[in-house]
Amino acid sequence: MAKYDYFKIIREMIKDPKVRFFYMSKMGFYDRMPDEKYLAKKYKVYTGLTLDLEHPVRYNEKLQWLKLHYHKPVHSIMVDKYLVRQYIADTIGEQYLIPLFGVWDHFDDIDFDQLPDQFVLKCTHDSGGIVICTDKSALDRNKAKARIEQCLNRKYYLAGRERVYESVKPRIIAEQYMTDGKTNDQKEELSDYKIHCFSGEPKLVQIMTNRFSSTGIINEHYTLDWERLDLVRGDSKLGDVLVPRPAKLDEMLELAKILSKDEPYIRTDFYIVEDHIYFGELTFYPSSGFKPFHPDEWDMILGDWIKLPE
Repeated sequence: MAKYDYFKIIREMIKDPKVRFFYMSKMGFYDRMPDEKYLAKKYKVYTGLTLDLEHPVRYNEKLQWLKLHYHKPVHSIMVDKYLVRQYIADTIGEQYLIPLFGVWDHFDDIDFDQLPDQFVLKCTHDSGGIVICTDKSALDRNKAKARIEQCLNRKYYLAGRERVYESVKPRIIAEQYMTDGKTNDQKEELSDYKIHCFSGEPKLVQIMTNRFSSTGIINEHYTLDWERLDLVRGDSKLGDVLVPRPAKLDEMLELAKILSKDEPYIRTDFYIVEDHIYFGELTFYPSSGFKPFHPDEWDMILGDWIKLPE
């Protein structure tokens, strides 16, 4: 690390408790801290609120409670980006799966000659362990290797104590590169439809776009009747124009209902490419339950929708 970067991080750690917590956590300072104590500490740092696990009412609070008290063996399969493929095939049908090119334990095992010109590499056990390749001849393999191996070596569950990830085997998969034809800052886009389900019922559709724009990610929430809500989380923002109601919305909602059956809360993600729905992922704890809502009342509204199991 360059000297000026090191001093910049030190300055940020001194003045910003979030930055301080992030780096101390990354360096392993909290690895041995009991889950409940760690979650309370991180919740306070990131939301400014005191975590009440005895009588949780907020959405973010209830996600912390679910982390600690609600686990099924199948949950680890549902969040494993490789094993979930068979789960999806058995549950809603393999026609919703993004084509798979291979799975490997190590980056050096990948035979790039067998991959198409465009593809996406993903780690199976985390969020963000991804390399998007739109031109294989221009891919910086050393940079890609450093990125993937760093993610493979990361114990992802420790950052948010999301124990469903603890038993997921770190591997690499290569999937087909997908785009829905939209562009932003000369880069191809792929809108991400995230359906929030409560006790098996879809109630909210989140749409993420503008991923590669210099102006920032647009993250919006719509009702099932397609009315945009005045709701944002963290530093995301609303777009200047309304997103058109997707033609495949009803089908996505039916798929979400099937995938969320018997779960107090889960988010089901989909893409639409050339009028075809593709499964994205299943998420039990969006943003790990640490991003504040704006306005704050939505933290209470969504919290009321989560009915915790006995």
